[in-house]
Amino acid sequence: MLTKRKKENVIKEVAIHATDTGSAEVQIAVLSKRIEELTGHLKKHLKDKHSRRGLLQMVADRRSHLKYLENSDKKRYSAIVKKLNLKK
Repeated sequence: MLTKRKKENVIKEVAIHATDTGSAEVQIAVLSKRIEELTGHLKKHLKDKHSRRGLLQMVADRRSHLKYLENSDKKRYSAIVKKLNLKK
């Protein structure tokens, strides 16, 4: 589970300005952290189908945020992909 402190640290790493909590970069970073943690859970609990469905929804949501960022600002897109070590 993504705790409040972990989420704040992720937001601080990629925030554009001090009060940034909703930009595409922040949303992608938070989703990536949640996906990473849920992947670890699913490696231990192979039959947890409900969590697997949630994981797939998060991956799709992150993909749509990445697509939006790629279409609107290529420089910001490439920066976030490089910072989070995402495949693209």
